[in-house]
Amino acid sequence: MSRIDRRFAELKTAGRTGLIPFVTAGDPLPEHVVALMHALVDAGADVIELGVPFSDPMADGPVIQHASERAIAKGVGLGDVLQAVADFRVHDARTPVVLMGYLNPVETYGYARFAQTAVQAGVDGVLLVDCPLEEAAVLQPLRDAGLQQIMLAAPTTAPARMAELCEAAEGFLYYVSFAGITGATHLNTGDIAVRVADIRAHAKAPVAVGFGIRDAASARAIAGFADAVVIGSALVDRLAGATDAADMAERARVFLAPIRAALDAH
Repeated sequence: MSRIDRRFAELKTAGRTGLIPFVTAGDPLPEHVVALMHALVDAGADVIELGVPFSDPMADGPVIQHASERAIAKGVGLGDVLQAVADFRVHDARTPVVLMGYLNPVETYGYARFAQTAVQAGVDGVLLVDCPLEEAAVLQPLRDAGLQQIMLAAPTTAPARMAELCEAAEGFLYYVSFAGITGATHLNTGDIAVRVADIRAHAKAPVAVGFGIRDAASARAIAGFADAVVIGSALVDRLAGATDAADMAERARVFLAPIRAALDAH
């Protein structure tokens, strides 16, 4: 059983909703990526979604775009992200880590090389936004190596395609709560609840909901019908400008603590 599968099994047994924070690797402090990852776990993260900096993050809003730009300007690349995961694993062998990003850096790195290095580093899954199900064959070397490919679904996903995604999903299926980019503030939880209930009835994997979740209230609203919530832009925005590792860890703790409490109280 993979780390992701084991974690969601533990959450189900405990009757808890998972918390999946997203951060951009290398932002705000490239030298403290590992410290930030440990701080997220200490603050209640069940899975870490670690963003790979990319120059054209088309699915992301301004907050994550700027975080990616800052990390790239400081020289952070895919190799640095993989090394950060390896260093994180020295003291944490349990928390699942999913790399979120785009296809180009992986293709440039080399699929087979990336797969081998990522597995050795301790990466558990990959979410590549611009690699649709129809093109997933190019990622077969990653799956062969043991990496789980996290699929994306959205409100605009057609029924036939949704059925294919539910069948192919592994690790967890990431449901994008609205048609748009990361960082928006509007959520129609009624529509999301109906859609997620249908997906959970058919998917072979748990369902995590992301986009538009910004605080304890929005996380609590989603917790009633999702297996996990993903929170990114609001956290990235809170971390921006941190001056050192201690400041960064405290910002993460203060931000995530009420969200973790809201999920656990549901």
